[in-house]
Amino acid sequence: MMGDKSRIIGMIDHAVLAPDATRDDVLAACELCAELGTASVCIHPRWVEVAVEALTRSPVRVGTVAGFPLGATTCETKAFETRQAMVRGADEVDMVLAITSLKSGDYDAVQEDIASVVGAAYAASATEPLVKVIVETCYLTDEEKRIAVELAVEAGASFVKTSTGLGPEGATVENVRLLRKLAPDRVGVKAAGGIRTVADCLAMMDAGANRLGSSSTRKIAEELGLM
Repeated sequence: MMGDKSRIIGMIDHAVLAPDATRDDVLAACELCAELGTASVCIHPRWVEVAVEALTRSPVRVGTVAGFPLGATTCETKAFETRQAMVRGADEVDMVLAITSLKSGDYDAVQEDIASVVGAAYAASATEPLVKVIVETCYLTDEEKRIAVELAVEAGASFVKTSTGLGPEGATVENVRLLRKLAPDRVGVKAAGGIRTVADCLAMMDAGANRLGSSSTRKIAEELGLM
């Protein structure tokens, strides 16, 4: 069923993850998110406290990243990043799967990696945290995607997510549909990477996405006539 346009903005995690994103960029993003009522703003760990303060009077959640963008750091490092972000006030963390371990067939290490982040989030958060696992679909076969989702679910992840947005391919309808088919109903699917228009949003929602990661939120809002 085609998604309802009125729901689009409330499903967006507005991403401010460019390598050169500044404090002013983060503050402007928080102002935009508060005005529109996005699901969250997703910023680099360095800016968590800035975003938390800027959104004190807003229901918009503060999200950040761990092991970003390659997923190649150790589980201890990702857990530390997560714990630090939660202590500083973050509500959500999008962690990058240990891609190289998955492709090496070391599935126990992949699951341990995710579980360490989930454990750190729940231990350090004052709220109900969300952990989203970025599987970076562009590097995986369909069988590897199946295994990645299974491991994320078993490790307690809240969402599985298509992409960092920095790989050679972002979200596709086919991958969103596949992740939705593989994940149980209690686990959300986040589409991210290359979502720039209302049509993109609706296509991902129609394929089963529960969250939309985009840095083009203003453009989408303008297209919807909200700005």
